[in-house]
Amino acid sequence: MQIGLGIVILIIAYLIGSIPFGLLIVRLTTGRDVREIESGRTGGTNAMRAAGLWVGVTTAILDGLKGAVSVWLAMWLVPDMIWIAVLAPVMAIVGHNYSIYLAERDEKGRIRLRGGAGGATSVGGAFALWPPTLLIILPIAGFILYFVGYASVATMSAPLIATVIFIIMAWLGNLPWEYVAYGILAELLLLYALRPNIRRLMNGTERLIGRRAKKKAQANEEK
Repeated sequence: MQIGLGIVILIIAYLIGSIPFGLLIVRLTTGRDVREIESGRTGGTNAMRAAGLWVGVTTAILDGLKGAVSVWLAMWLVPDMIWIAVLAPVMAIVGHNYSIYLAERDEKGRIRLRGGAGGATSVGGAFALWPPTLLIILPIAGFILYFVGYASVATMSAPLIATVIFIIMAWLGNLPWEYVAYGILAELLLLYALRPNIRRLMNGTERLIGRRAKKKAQANEEK
């Protein structure tokens, strides 16, 4: 009974994660299809490029709630099954990155699932597992975004920071070691989703944003 309910929760978590808030909000506010803009992803960063800062922020918050709601649902329905609470936000990230609602055929006729990269959803999952993580992840990720200037690097840093937090807290006996598995799985999913960005980072063509982007634009104007 409990195992069956746990499996149902994981399926629900995937379906929750699959809700493409970025696509919906951008379409409602601008009429545009976020999948046809820049990276084509449905997350907060691309929603911001498509429709402005507040649309991007709203999308990121809603995407974060997908991970959090998945954890809360698991903790409510199967409080004794810690692995379901750990795997539910992982499934939400999978849903966010590979949404069943965005299934389409590619040029070869194969079905593919589109979505985002999972950064905000991974933060939401970590927050629901242990709320103080938000007070640590957001400032560090924001610092990285501002000074490094790559949204992809800031995104990849989020579950890595969560993993470090969970390791420390588990070592101190304050959190279960299973939470560390969440951070590792979330990081692996983000790294896989951001493969194109990693390649661009390695060859120096990744898009800059924020402070470094402005400095680069000013330098180009002065040439």
